Amino acid sequence: MQAFGTLVAVFTWLGVATFAVAGALTASRKELDPVGFILIAAVTAFGGGTARDLMLGVPVFWLRMPEMVALTVLLAVATFFAAHLVERRFVVLVWADAIGLALFAVLGAEAAQRHGATPWAAVLLGTITATFGGILRDVICGELPLILRREIYATAAALGAAVFVALYHLGAGREAAVAAGTVVGFGLRALAIRRGWSLPAYRARPGRDYPDAHR
Repeated sequence: MQAFGTLVAVFTWLGVATFAVAGALTASRKELDPVGFILIAAVTAFGGGTARDLMLGVPVFWLRMPEMVALTVLLAVATFFAAHLVERRFVVLVWADAIGLALFAVLGAEAAQRHGATPWAAVLLGTITATFGGILRDVICGELPLILRREIYATAAALGAAVFVALYHLGAGREAAVAAGTVVGFGLRALAIRRGWSLPAYRARPGRDYPDAHR
């Protein structure tokens, strides 16, 4: 149990850090000031977990961890001064977001299960944990959210959460289930990034003409 608690803590810190950097890199693309960097980094890092905890009716996780907030501020400020050194900032943003997505999908599902959520609800809350912060980030910054683009994003989060939940209920150890779910979620997202995979998009068709009801 202690080993699992350590694993969850490490993954949580890593997820917050990667999402904070992803948020700060988005702020750099929008040429925001340091306060803007901090705001976008915090929204990205904590938005999904906040939504999950509010839905579960439990204390919001980061309000009990001021050191995690301090890390987010530090990373945001560091990115403000160092982002110009990264030549392909969007590429770094996409990969940092992919890591955070995979980590938070599984951690969100695990947290939901600890608080009594059913398996399907745990998968849903894991997906929300992984994607909602990015949605808020993109909306605030005036960009089309990644979740609405023609690429596999929320599907990867849902699959990672589902693998964790399935393995857990099949009797696999929590450590193994968390690791497998994270690897599967990140693996699918990574393949989508590298190979350009996307779900089929709706193709517009001519509308049907309906007869006038008054004739």
